[in-house]
Amino acid sequence: MFEILKLNKISPVINCLFDGKYALCDACENPDGIIVRSFNMAEYAIGNKLLAVARAGAGVNNIPLDRMTEKGVVVFNTPGANANAVKELTICSMLLASRDIIGGNKWVNTLTSDVEKATEKGKASFGGCEITGKTLGVIGLGAIGILVANACVALGMKVIGFDACLTEENKAKLSPEVKIADLDEVIAGSDILTLHVPLTDTTKNMINAAALEKMKKGVIIINMSRAQLVNAADLKKALSDGKAAKYVVDFPTEDVLNTENIIVIPHLGASTEEAEDNCAVMAAKQLTDYIENGNIVNSVNFPCLAKEWTKKYRTCILFKEGCETIGKIKADGKTAVKRGLGYAVFDSDEEIEIPECDAIIKVRKLSK
Repeated sequence: MFEILKLNKISPVINCLFDGKYALCDACENPDGIIVRSFNMAEYAIGNKLLAVARAGAGVNNIPLDRMTEKGVVVFNTPGANANAVKELTICSMLLASRDIIGGNKWVNTLTSDVEKATEKGKASFGGCEITGKTLGVIGLGAIGILVANACVALGMKVIGFDACLTEENKAKLSPEVKIADLDEVIAGSDILTLHVPLTDTTKNMINAAALEKMKKGVIIINMSRAQLVNAADLKKALSDGKAAKYVVDFPTEDVLNTENIIVIPHLGASTEEAEDNCAVMAAKQLTDYIENGNIVNSVNFPCLAKEWTKKYRTCILFKEGCETIGKIKADGKTAVKRGLGYAVFDSDEEIEIPECDAIIKVRKLSK
């Protein structure tokens, strides 16, 4: 029986996806698989049975990818499963920043008498602007960015977008009215700028003093991705100078709390019942497909590869690029390589013996 450890509370919809071959547990010293949301695995002791970790969400900053890779543990995420939830919160954020709804709500609840008259007299302090006709810049045109861009076209906005790794598949999903531009053009041309990129060495502090200097006066910045994409000190100076009008961030940190013109949301982007269910189901399916069939879908550390069974036995090999052993195996195989790491699946009528090789990270043998 395979033991699956839940490091966070996971939607119960996954219970029906694990049959009698699996045991779901909240505590287990040496599981075969792990499902996680936000639990910080930096110090997690990787057991010798662990095959895969499935993150019920997109970001994997809480998972030590280097250590997992060294041990031959495949790490999955669930891109797109929470995209609609984040899209809706992004649009909500644009409206909250464009109209002083939060300030107006706080003020109106202070009224104690003659409320209607006081409201009409004081409401002018909370005026704002409409988003229709404004230019929205979308940095990151993945699952979420595409939904945001297309929805805002429908809302009457002009939309320009940038993605350093835009695929033809994703480009085809965009409304024809979305203009693809370079990063500087998006930064300089946006009335509202929204960020939908992962946190990497390249994207960390991408919104800094130099980037802010290029932006329109009164720009609104929405950050639904990671706090560290924006240099908080530079952003707060831009707000105090009037260069930026509002900043909405879904990742609370001490340096943005209780700051005028910063709206901080308590990481609610994917916190809908639907998104949590979608992420949990996708994570569970990817985990069981890998454990039972050796198929890798949406891995963030090893190449993705799926193969139909053609023989009784299946040999799955995680390896480092340049492994000569892989090319010598005589069987019905399929191989994929990405960023110096490889994955191969071989089907055969008889079990295959794999010679020892320093470039091989892990070998698994399955059978029908």
